[in-house]
Amino acid sequence: MPSVLDPARRVHSRFSVVLKELSAFGVVGAACFVLDIGLFQLLYAHLSVGAVTAKLVTTLVSMTVAFFAHRHWSFAHRARTGVRREYSLFALINGTTLLLGLAVVAVVRYPLGQDSALVLQIANVVSIVLCSALRYFSYKQWVFPAQTAPAGGAAPVEDGDARIVA
Repeated sequence: MPSVLDPARRVHSRFSVVLKELSAFGVVGAACFVLDIGLFQLLYAHLSVGAVTAKLVTTLVSMTVAFFAHRHWSFAHRARTGVRREYSLFALINGTTLLLGLAVVAVVRYPLGQDSALVLQIANVVSIVLCSALRYFSYKQWVFPAQTAPAGGAAPVEDGDARIVA
């Protein structure tokens, strides 16, 4: 017979997993942001690589580092569906959210006619928050899905039952 504490334990376990995912997601995002900025400075200012080429390289490098960090840390407890599939979806989601972020800033700048640095920076921050939330839920839903039931018919592993890798 299940105890009264079982539902509380499940809620606590699920909350712990979500908190671990969100914390790791934030740390990876911050580290990759610093990587992107630092690598851009190195390529553009010190190695004389063109600005657009430097940004392309830094985006690909930081996105790849983010993918592997999320795969092996943020979402390590979730199902593995193959690096090629996961990375392709990861890149598609990042490309889509990049376009969404650009659209938010562009709408504020052009149709709304705002050219204040403060207003545009607020739009930028809003786009970052919106796109980060969208990326988190998209990664969780499609790139690194929840564990499914094994072929033998055993019960699936739920988020709250998964191992937590710190």
